[in-house]
Amino acid sequence: MDRRNFLKAAGAAVATAAWTPAANADELALGPLPGTRYPDPRIEALDPRFRKIGNAGIERVATGFRWCEGPVYIRDGGYLLWSDIPNNRIMRWSEDDGHVSVYRNPSNNSNGNTRDREGRLITCEHDTQRLTRTEHDGAITVLIDRFEGKRLNAPNDAVVSADGAIWFTDPLFGNLGNYEGHRITPELPTQVYRLDPKSGRATVVATGLGGPDGLAFSPDEKKLYIVDTGVQSAIGRDSNVRVYDVIGDRLANEKIFVPAFGAIGRSDGVRTDVEGNVWITLGSGDPNEFGVRCYAPNGDLIGKIHLPETCANLCFGGKKRNRLFMCGSTSIYAVYLETQGALQP
Repeated sequence: MDRRNFLKAAGAAVATAAWTPAANADELALGPLPGTRYPDPRIEALDPRFRKIGNAGIERVATGFRWCEGPVYIRDGGYLLWSDIPNNRIMRWSEDDGHVSVYRNPSNNSNGNTRDREGRLITCEHDTQRLTRTEHDGAITVLIDRFEGKRLNAPNDAVVSADGAIWFTDPLFGNLGNYEGHRITPELPTQVYRLDPKSGRATVVATGLGGPDGLAFSPDEKKLYIVDTGVQSAIGRDSNVRVYDVIGDRLANEKIFVPAFGAIGRSDGVRTDVEGNVWITLGSGDPNEFGVRCYAPNGDLIGKIHLPETCANLCFGGKKRNRLFMCGSTSIYAVYLETQGALQP
């Protein structure tokens, strides 16, 4: 058996063992996952370009939530924020002592969070169908809730480019029912927008997607990756990852970067590292594939991180941007990596 096939077999065996009845996700303690040993076989290197750390394992750092989403690490404060959407709150985890607290309640069923170039929190809200900014004094500014006079659907995720523009997705997911928002009659297609920081004017930059979801720039901001979690297939709703060339304030040359996953599962969140690798979440399919996948800039799958729960979103954090935080369904997981996240505020 060659090295690659050996690693695949080992990863699958560990993944299967991790979901035995004795290790259900809701029974796991905080800290290293059960059976952790170094090197952690749940971190699966499929290619030399994926450089795992031999003495770093996956840890469960917080738990007790209904559906974790929208993580953002606040480096100048040393803490992680994320949305617990059905519980209508934003949570906070302090890296120094692991303390978990409520950052905002109610959060209007918030989903994606990021920061602008001045360090202010940008939040996508389902229930109010709007994008907001938290000012330095704590005041909340509504950035946009309508486009051409029509209500947005359910803003999902956002990124901020170097020029200060906010690019955000607006699918229907959050407002298809009352669990993560409220049931609406949509007034707009599911689209991706760019909000100009000076004029406050929004423009459509991508349309024709079934459900635009997570999005991330390449390190040089010449490409934008968008997860489409509304692809219809024989198994129902599926997902793929698309990539666009960024030309000023618009997108061009749409391509499929990662095709639909089928029964394996579907993706949701996406981030990039300083080398241009693309990290995407995976879940809602084969439990052996729950977690995160890493793709080289050319589209090669080079590594996997196996988690005991569906993974919805992720972000890089820590003081050196070398710790990956992952939103499992009910928990937050973290692992140190031999790379750094693409620079963000």
